[in-house]
Amino acid sequence: MYRKIEDFQNEWAYETEMTTKLFNNLTDASLAQKVTDEGRTLGFLAWHIVLTVGEMPSHVGLKVEAPAEDAPVPTAAREIAEAFAKAAKSLGEEVARNWTDETLLAEDEMYGQTWKRGMTLRALINHQTHHRGQVTVLMRQAGVPVVGVYGPTKEEWEKMGMAALA
Repeated sequence: MYRKIEDFQNEWAYETEMTTKLFNNLTDASLAQKVTDEGRTLGFLAWHIVLTVGEMPSHVGLKVEAPAEDAPVPTAAREIAEAFAKAAKSLGEEVARNWTDETLLAEDEMYGQTWKRGMTLRALINHQTHHRGQVTVLMRQAGVPVVGVYGPTKEEWEKMGMAALA
Protein backbone atom coordinates (compact mmCIF):
# COMPACT_ATOMS: atom_id res chain seq x y z
CA MET A 1 0.00 0.00 0.00
CA TYR A 2 1.25 3.45 -0.84
CA ARG A 3 1.42 6.09 1.85
CA LYS A 4 3.10 8.77 -0.25
CA ILE A 5 2.10 10.01 -3.70
CA GLU A 6 5.77 10.37 -4.61
CA ASP A 7 6.37 6.66 -3.96
CA PHE A 8 3.52 5.70 -6.25
CA GLN A 9 4.61 8.14 -8.96
CA ASN A 10 8.18 6.80 -8.92
CA GLU A 11 7.07 3.18 -9.19
CA TRP A 12 4.35 3.99 -11.73
CA ALA A 13 6.93 5.72 -13.96
CA TYR A 14 9.13 2.61 -13.97
CA GLU A 15 6.26 0.15 -14.45
CA THR A 16 4.85 2.28 -17.27
CA GLU A 17 8.23 2.40 -18.99
CA MET A 18 8.60 -1.39 -18.83
CA THR A 19 5.08 -2.11 -20.06
CA THR A 20 5.53 0.41 -22.86
CA LYS A 21 8.76 -1.28 -23.97
CA LEU A 22 7.00 -4.65 -24.10
CA PHE A 23 3.96 -3.29 -25.92
CA ASN A 24 6.17 -1.52 -28.46
CA ASN A 25 7.56 -4.94 -29.46
CA LEU A 26 4.13 -6.44 -30.16
CA THR A 27 3.24 -7.12 -33.78
CA ASP A 28 -0.20 -7.30 -35.30
CA ALA A 29 0.30 -11.01 -36.01
CA SER A 30 1.43 -11.73 -32.43
CA LEU A 31 -1.86 -10.47 -30.98
CA ALA A 32 -3.55 -13.76 -31.89
CA GLN A 33 -1.06 -15.91 -29.92
CA LYS A 34 -2.63 -18.23 -27.31
CA VAL A 35 -1.27 -20.87 -24.96
CA THR A 36 -4.27 -23.13 -25.56
CA ASP A 37 -7.24 -23.06 -27.92
CA GLU A 38 -9.46 -21.95 -25.02
CA GLY A 39 -6.94 -19.43 -23.66
CA ARG A 40 -6.86 -15.68 -23.91
CA THR A 41 -4.93 -14.12 -26.75
CA LEU A 42 -1.88 -11.95 -26.33
CA GLY A 43 -3.92 -9.06 -27.71
CA PHE A 44 -6.69 -9.64 -25.18
CA LEU A 45 -4.26 -9.69 -22.24
CA ALA A 46 -2.41 -6.57 -23.38
CA TRP A 47 -5.72 -4.78 -23.95
CA HIS A 48 -6.96 -5.90 -20.54
CA ILE A 49 -3.95 -4.15 -18.98
CA VAL A 50 -4.83 -0.98 -20.91
CA LEU A 51 -8.50 -1.07 -19.91
CA THR A 52 -7.74 -1.62 -16.24
CA VAL A 53 -5.64 1.57 -16.11
CA GLY A 54 -8.91 3.43 -16.63
CA GLU A 55 -11.38 1.03 -14.98
CA MET A 56 -9.85 0.55 -11.53
CA PRO A 57 -9.17 4.27 -10.85
CA SER A 58 -12.70 5.14 -11.98
CA HIS A 59 -14.00 3.43 -8.83
CA VAL A 60 -12.09 5.92 -6.68
CA GLY A 61 -13.08 9.11 -8.45
CA LEU A 62 -10.21 9.49 -10.93
CA LYS A 63 -11.02 10.26 -14.55
CA VAL A 64 -8.30 8.60 -16.59
CA GLU A 65 -8.15 9.06 -20.35
CA ALA A 66 -8.53 5.44 -21.34
CA PRO A 67 -10.71 3.38 -23.66
CA ALA A 68 -14.14 2.36 -22.38
CA GLU A 69 -14.23 -0.87 -20.39
CA ASP A 70 -16.11 -2.62 -23.20
CA ALA A 71 -13.89 -1.35 -26.02
CA PRO A 72 -13.02 -4.21 -28.39
CA VAL A 73 -9.45 -5.46 -28.66
CA PRO A 74 -7.69 -3.62 -31.48
CA THR A 75 -6.22 -5.61 -34.33
CA ALA A 76 -3.24 -3.25 -34.55
CA ALA A 77 -0.50 -3.62 -31.94
CA ARG A 78 0.37 0.06 -32.28
CA GLU A 79 -3.13 1.01 -31.07
CA ILE A 80 -2.64 -1.00 -27.89
CA ALA A 81 0.76 0.57 -27.20
CA GLU A 82 -0.53 4.09 -27.85
CA ALA A 83 -3.66 3.61 -25.72
CA PHE A 84 -1.54 2.29 -22.86
CA ALA A 85 0.90 5.21 -23.03
CA LYS A 86 -1.95 7.73 -23.02
CA ALA A 87 -3.83 6.04 -20.16
CA ALA A 88 -0.70 5.57 -18.04
CA LYS A 89 0.28 9.21 -18.44
CA SER A 90 -3.25 10.32 -17.63
CA LEU A 91 -3.35 8.23 -14.46
CA GLY A 92 -0.12 9.74 -13.17
CA GLU A 93 -1.45 13.23 -13.85
CA GLU A 94 -4.82 12.49 -12.22
CA VAL A 95 -3.21 11.21 -9.04
CA ALA A 96 -0.86 14.21 -8.84
CA ARG A 97 -3.65 16.69 -9.52
CA ASN A 98 -6.36 15.24 -7.28
CA TRP A 99 -4.78 13.34 -4.41
CA THR A 100 -2.46 14.03 -1.50
CA ASP A 101 -0.62 11.71 0.87
CA GLU A 102 -3.64 11.97 3.18
CA THR A 103 -5.98 11.00 0.34
CA LEU A 104 -4.20 7.65 0.09
CA LEU A 105 -5.75 6.69 3.44
CA ALA A 106 -9.33 7.35 2.28
CA GLU A 107 -11.41 4.20 1.83
CA ASP A 108 -13.59 3.18 -1.10
CA GLU A 109 -15.70 0.18 -2.03
CA MET A 110 -13.71 -1.94 -4.47
CA TYR A 111 -14.98 -5.22 -5.87
CA GLY A 112 -17.08 -6.02 -2.81
CA GLN A 113 -14.40 -4.98 -0.34
CA THR A 114 -13.21 -1.77 1.29
CA TRP A 115 -9.76 -0.63 0.21
CA LYS A 116 -7.64 2.35 1.11
CA ARG A 117 -6.74 4.34 -1.99
CA GLY A 118 -3.07 3.56 -1.46
CA MET A 119 -4.06 -0.11 -1.69
CA THR A 120 -6.00 0.50 -4.89
CA LEU A 121 -2.88 1.95 -6.52
CA ARG A 122 -0.82 -1.02 -5.28
CA ALA A 123 -3.42 -3.46 -6.62
CA LEU A 124 -3.37 -1.70 -10.01
CA ILE A 125 0.38 -2.17 -10.31
CA ASN A 126 0.20 -5.76 -9.06
CA HIS A 127 -2.54 -6.49 -11.60
CA GLN A 128 -0.45 -5.04 -14.40
CA THR A 129 2.61 -7.02 -13.28
CA HIS A 130 0.61 -10.25 -13.15
CA HIS A 131 -0.75 -9.90 -16.67
CA ARG A 132 2.51 -8.53 -18.04
CA GLY A 133 4.09 -11.84 -17.03
CA GLN A 134 1.47 -13.68 -19.07
CA VAL A 135 2.10 -11.30 -21.97
CA THR A 136 5.84 -12.06 -21.97
CA VAL A 137 5.21 -15.81 -22.17
CA LEU A 138 2.92 -15.34 -25.17
CA MET A 139 5.39 -12.94 -26.77
CA ARG A 140 8.10 -15.61 -26.55
CA GLN A 141 5.77 -18.19 -28.07
CA ALA A 142 4.96 -15.76 -30.89
CA GLY A 143 8.66 -15.13 -31.56
CA VAL A 144 8.44 -11.50 -30.44
CA PRO A 145 11.46 -10.01 -28.62
CA VAL A 146 10.97 -9.68 -24.86
CA VAL A 147 12.68 -7.01 -22.77
CA GLY A 148 13.84 -7.58 -19.23
CA VAL A 149 11.56 -5.97 -16.68
CA TYR A 150 13.11 -6.87 -13.33
CA GLY A 151 16.32 -8.26 -14.75
CA PRO A 152 17.91 -9.08 -18.09
CA THR A 153 16.42 -11.56 -20.53
CA LYS A 154 18.56 -14.35 -21.96
CA GLU A 155 19.21 -12.22 -25.03
CA GLU A 156 20.13 -9.18 -22.94
CA TRP A 157 22.63 -11.25 -20.92
CA GLU A 158 24.18 -12.43 -24.20
CA LYS A 159 24.48 -8.84 -25.49
CA MET A 160 26.40 -8.01 -22.31
CA GLY A 161 28.79 -10.86 -23.12
CA MET A 162 27.58 -12.97 -20.21
CA ALA A 163 26.08 -16.41 -20.11
CA ALA A 164 22.39 -16.43 -19.23
CA LEU A 165 21.54 -18.05 -15.95
CA ALA A 166 20.66 -21.71 -16.40
